Amino acid sequence: MPEETRWKYHVETIGSAWSGVKDADLEATLDAWSEQGWDIVAVVPLESSNKLRVVGRRPLTSADRRRRDWPTD
Repeated sequence: MPEETRWKYHVETIGSAWSGVKDADLEATLDAWSEQGWDIVAVVPLESSNKLRVVGRRPLTSADRRRRDWPTD
């Protein structure tokens, strides 16, 4: 039976309280993440804000697994 995929997640909030998120800034963030192997799983507008929260994931590598087994508080 194949091993179940384990994921590494990355979360970033973009935009500013005054001007919101510019299309060019969002595109640059998504392009940079794509080059690093991240798949975008959610883009969420933050309530009462002009910001967006971007969530990405990519499969854990063996190096990632050696660095940490489980999330810590």
